[in-house]
Amino acid sequence: MEHVVKHTRAVEERDPITNVKVVKHKKVWNYAIADIALLAFGTSFPQISLATIDAIRNTGNLYAGGLGPGTLVGSAAFDLFPIHAVCVVVPKAGEIKKISDIGVWLVELIWSFWAYIWLYIILKVWTPDVITLLEALLTVLQYGLLLTHAYAQDKRWKYFSLPIERMERPEDWVPPEESVNGNDRQPHGKYLEILEHGENSNRAIVDIFSIHGGNSDHVFHTLIYTDLAESSSEQSREMIPGKDNLFAIWKEQFVDALKLEYPESRKLNNTWLRLIKGFWLLLRAPWKLLFAFVPPYQIAHGWIAFIFSLAFISGIAYIVTKLTDLISCVTGIDPYVIAFTALAAGTSWPDLVASKIAAERQLTADSAIANITCSNSVNIYVGIGVPWLINTLYNYLAYKEPLRIENAGGLSFSLLMFFATSVGCIAVLIYRRLTLGGELGGPRLWAWITCIYFILLWLIFVVLSSLRVSGVI
Repeated sequence: MEHVVKHTRAVEERDPITNVKVVKHKKVWNYAIADIALLAFGTSFPQISLATIDAIRNTGNLYAGGLGPGTLVGSAAFDLFPIHAVCVVVPKAGEIKKISDIGVWLVELIWSFWAYIWLYIILKVWTPDVITLLEALLTVLQYGLLLTHAYAQDKRWKYFSLPIERMERPEDWVPPEESVNGNDRQPHGKYLEILEHGENSNRAIVDIFSIHGGNSDHVFHTLIYTDLAESSSEQSREMIPGKDNLFAIWKEQFVDALKLEYPESRKLNNTWLRLIKGFWLLLRAPWKLLFAFVPPYQIAHGWIAFIFSLAFISGIAYIVTKLTDLISCVTGIDPYVIAFTALAAGTSWPDLVASKIAAERQLTADSAIANITCSNSVNIYVGIGVPWLINTLYNYLAYKEPLRIENAGGLSFSLLMFFATSVGCIAVLIYRRLTLGGELGGPRLWAWITCIYFILLWLIFVVLSSLRVSGVI
């Protein structure tokens, strides 16, 4: 996603003073749209694909499957509480990170809360316990309204935006790290470091430092670039890797996936820690090997890797739905309970990782928190809207009947619990903003107190929702 967002386009402008034409390279993606359409959609795709697969399996039935909606509502709670809990403690002790564009965040937050209000309305008010084709269609269309409103707020369109000033946001989605020479530790994660070698006016050789996985050894790849602009302070260089280099990078992904060892700098002396690390390496090895088949992100500005990753996630989601059916059959646990607990936490893991990286690496809290609020919106407008649109359209064409919701009572109760607990979560974020100056980080003690508070809110939601579905309350 970082590679996609870094994509720029050449724009020819004329200097108003010197009247000289200059070529500037401006980012293709708007920050607000990238957060909603790429970050939130990509990290929410496990839930979206699982719900869509569940809907396709139930095509032809008058009743909708509960696996998808249960997972998406549970995922909303996991996003809002445990992920906020992690992001609060990720910054260094004493470091404060706050949202630079409160206006955009408020727009995203309003649409996020409205998504769940809308879901309750169509479940219990408009057409109780059934979903019509019109309701499903309106649900999906609201995702487009969210994108439009967020963009209008970011651009401060008159009559369509809140009159709130914003602070300056960093130039890059992820700020560059300082390079470390010698045998010291290099930048971590899937980030690029460009080290120039030689001086050539038209062509030069650069090394792209790329780590395929956070714990892999240092891997250097040599690529060729051409200068695209010469006369602007905002010049950028477009990386153009050759076919041989791409195959070498792809090959290195498989080599790295098959390595069951840590770098020399991370080797441990403690026997128990080595056993734990070894178990973790064995556990993740099949997944690393599977996703090594995803093409390198250097191709087509990262789009090929992005699309292949989503396809692989869909395949995993299909397996998960089958396993959930077996677990429910053997244990007798209601599939809805499994959905908003275990499945919600598992499918929200990409949300957790993305928000943690943003909270740790970015200079502001915009993307870390926007990923949470936008993911919750995407869960309803796309994650539930698209599957219900599939089912309602089929039922309308085949039977002229609406889609019936089997566990509408349990789903509605979970929505009410989500509203009640989420108010407590947002209130604390606002209080931290007013007292500490930012939503994330701050004094270590208060950061951990906030973290524990968010986890308690999540446990309250899970326990009460489970008891309601089980018929205890």
